[in-house]
Amino acid sequence: MSKKLSFHKLADHPNELSWAENGIAVAELKGKKICLGRFKDEIFAFAYKCPHAGGIMADGYIDALGNVVCPLHRYKFSLQNGRNVSGEGYYLKHWPVEIREEGVFVGMEEGGFWNIFQ
Repeated sequence: MSKKLSFHKLADHPNELSWAENGIAVAELKGKKICLGRFKDEIFAFAYKCPHAGGIMADGYIDALGNVVCPLHRYKFSLQNGRNVSGEGYYLKHWPVEIREEGVFVGMEEGGFWNIFQ
């Protein structure tokens, strides 16, 4: 049984987010930090810390294939599905992003909010 997604507004427009040169922005949602990445005119939301050693994903970069690369050990994760594409077997939490007339929204499962950042 899948949980229902609730969408939370992060900004009125994508340009309001603080994008770094690496194409990654950090936003706060319900008191917790998440990352947003831009790749080929799309925006993706993913965990602030790498699941391997806790590297700050905002300090990494997005490669030419659309993977976010951790700055500590260069582990790579797909922006689309969070899968570890460099072979180490980890999974990077990620969430759907919707760009609407009203702004930028990130979808998260209802309930268990604190568990999604671990």
